[in-house]
Parts: sequence; C-alpha cells; structure tokens
Amino acid sequence: MNRKMIINTLGRIILIESVLMFIPFMISAGYGEWNAAVSFGITALAAALAGFLLVRITANHDKGIHAREGFAIAAFSWVIMSMIGAVPLFASGEFPTYIDSLFEIVSGFTTTGASVARDIGALSHGILFWRSFTHWIGGMGVLVLMMAIFPDDSGRSIYIMRAEMPGPVVDKIVPKVRNTAKILYLIYIVLTAAEVVMLLFGGMDLFESLVHSMGTAGTGGFGIRGDSIGSYSPYCQWVIAVFMLLFGMNFNLYYLVIAGKIRNALRSEEMHVYLGIFVVSAVIVSVNVSRVYSTFGDVVRHSVFQVASIYTTTGFSTVDFNQWPELSKSILVVLMCIGGCAGSTAGGLKVSRVILIIKGIGSEIKHLLHPRSITRGTFEGRAISKELRSGVNSYFALYILVFAVSFVIISFEPFGFETNATAVIACMNNIGPGLAAVGPAAGYYDYSGFSKIILSVGMLMGRLELYPIILAVASIGRRNVRSSGTDRKKRPVRMDD
Repeated sequence: MNRKMIINTLGRIILIESVLMFIPFMISAGYGEWNAAVSFGITALAAALAGFLLVRITANHDKGIHAREGFAIAAFSWVIMSMIGAVPLFASGEFPTYIDSLFEIVSGFTTTGASVARDIGALSHGILFWRSFTHWIGGMGVLVLMMAIFPDDSGRSIYIMRAEMPGPVVDKIVPKVRNTAKILYLIYIVLTAAEVVMLLFGGMDLFESLVHSMGTAGTGGFGIRGDSIGSYSPYCQWVIAVFMLLFGMNFNLYYLVIAGKIRNALRSEEMHVYLGIFVVSAVIVSVNVSRVYSTFGDVVRHSVFQVASIYTTTGFSTVDFNQWPELSKSILVVLMCIGGCAGSTAGGLKVSRVILIIKGIGSEIKHLLHPRSITRGTFEGRAISKELRSGVNSYFALYILVFAVSFVIISFEPFGFETNATAVIACMNNIGPGLAAVGPAAGYYDYSGFSKIILSVGMLMGRLELYPIILAVASIGRRNVRSSGTDRKKRPVRMDD
C-alpha cells in the first residue's frame, strides 16, 4: 500500500478542513460568541499546522493510486475530519463530552442529522452553522471537493471518487475526474443558492436560509429550532420539500439537462422508479393520516414533506410522525432503507440497488421455471452483468449483517425494540430521526457513550457504503498481525519458552 501518498492526501484534507473552519469562526466572532470563536480559531490553526507538516514530510511520494488506496483514503479522511471537527463543539463547552461532540459531528459530515443536543436553541450561531455546514461538505463529499481544488497528479483519482460517491456504479461525467468534480460542485452550489434565495422570499433571515439550505443540499436535516421546520411557514416547508427531492436525484441527470440531452435524462429508469415510489407513498400516507389533521392542505403538506424527508434521508420534520398511524410509520421505515438515487447526496440502499435486486429475483424465478433460458435483464438501457448483480447482492447481504450486528450490540440499552431497531436503521441509512425514543421530537442523548460510538461507526459505514471502513479496519488488523509475527520471529528463543 502506498502509505506516503495516503498520508499526503490526508494532510491535504486536514488543510481544507482548517480553512473551512474559519467560516464558523468568523460567524461566531460576528455574533460576539467568543467561546465558540476561540474554539474554532485554535482548532483551525492547529489543524492547518498538522496538515502542512503531513503534506511537507510526504512531498516526495509515489503518486500511484489503486482501489486499495482509494478505500483507505476515503475511510481515514472521514474519521480524521470528524475527530478534528468535533473539537470546537467540546472545547466551547456547548456539548458535555467529546463523545457527544464526535457523535454530533459524525452525524453532520455523514449527513445523518441524528443529534444529542437536548436544547438546540441554546447552541451558539457558530456551532449551529458548523453543524449544517458539515452536512453541505459531506453531502457531495470532501474528497470530491479536494479533487476539484487540487490537480489530479495520479491520473487515477476515479478510485477515490468511487470509494466516496454513493451507488453501485460510479462513472465520470467527463473524461477528467477533476473536471467531473468541478461540474458536480457547480451544480451543487447553484441548487443550494437557489434554495437560499427562495427561502429568503418565505420570511427566513439569511442565517436561517443558509443553514436550512445546507441541511437540505446534503440531505442532512440539522435544524436550529426544537421543532425542526414545524414553526416555519407552509411556503418554506414546500420549498424545502421540493429541494429535498431534487437533491435526492442523481446529479448526472442535471448534467445531461445542462448539456442539452434532456431526452436522455427523462429516460432514466431510476428516476421513474424514484418518483413513482414517492408519489405512491405520499398518497397512501395522506389517506392514512387524513383524520389526524383538520384541513386537506395540512394533510397533503405534512404527508408530502415527511415522505420526501425520510425518503431522501434528510430527516427534517414538520410534525411528530411518531404519533402517526402504524401504516404510515411502517411506510416511512421502508423508505428509510430504500433511500434516494445513486449519485445523489441521499443515503440508504439507493433506488438503483433496489431495482437491481428486484430484477435479479425476477431473473432467478424465470430461470427456475425455464432452466435453459438465459435472462440477464437490463438497467438504464444496458445489460446487467454478472459482476454488477453479484456486487449488489453481496452489498445487500453485508448491509443486513452490519445492521444485525449493530442492533444486537446496542440491545443492552434500556429501550424497546422499536427504538433500538430504528436508531440503527436511521444511523446506517444517514436519516437521523427514528421512532419511539429517537423520534423527531426526541434525540439520541440518552444512549450510553459506547452505543453512541457504535452508532457513529454505523453512520460512517452507511455514508461510505460499508466497504471502505471494513477494508480500512482489515488493513490495520493485517498490519498488526504482520508486525507481531515479525517481532516473534526476531525474538531470541529461550529454553523456557
């Protein structure tokens, strides 16, 4: 493994984070919140120094990169960014422990939106901005941002993009990875800015518009009020609902529209299924909760908003859907697992994987009925290869295994099945609110420190789609085994061994 290149890349990531951290520093200073300002300032300076040293000492490194290095960079960069990003939350005294701070900021970077803050309104403007800003950074991916800023020296940065970008297949929009990253971020920035402007017209001030637009763009869901979006106007709720759906779509479709290939974009099979699931779910939920609200407008608005929020794994809420009928809650749990489209900022399994799994099941049934037939099936106009089908099936099996292990580990907590199960589902799929004790009107503050760490790992695994974290841990374990084996060989043999 090219360790020097990995360390050099991590140094660049730390430098980027140190620069980004000066934004909440200036906001805190502007509002006169000096505890938060000092915390951000010192952390940013220390991170800048550490990043500079890492880049400096590994300046002369082999620029070659392969899939193994790509997975390692993705895993370690997200862990290090979270560890550094949590420092201001703890140093400012606004979060009681570093584990709570780490949980909060992992939730931010992974666009989960699960919170351990008991009183959101008591947090400073700088901390509130940083929480939502981490959504925006993590939504598109910090490694994609790095590739847009720094030159592509290796010529193989697609390995990094594939390790970080969600979905079963990740392709370049244009031949050069760096240009692909720039295009993706340009689309991301334009959509975010459009939402900011529209929310300003709805009565939000600039700060509120920024934090909610960043939370929507990253499909994260951190709010600045205890009731999330509930106390804002119906206009703002509709704007956020529409943009949640837009950010849950594959960004490649937007590029096709910009490039004038509108017909190709409209033929997207994943988009048709994505919108179809949303419409059907919203209609069923609207009918099911029709007796909960007094007017038809409220029924439709709250149903559409919550379905869009959970489906795109954003996690904003206008009402406490924990109080909805069981059918509606069951639909929301299923939508938690499905998630948005591949190539979007949404979490979950992804609509494309669900399509491939269902088509795979259909092919197996046909093969059982007609053993001599060959049924490969197609997706997005292309034949489904055995490698793609095998990869999707393996990912789904691993997904179930990780969920089961995580659920069993935190089952010692004094909560019921519904709370623990939906907590793991919500964290693994980067949604935030679950049901029961972790519903939209509650939080994760009553979980033990150990469980918060387990759920934080689940958030990272969900955002990076399992493999980078597992392979990074496996590489560390393999290195330790090799080191211990080497030491054992070198140790002189004694008669009493």
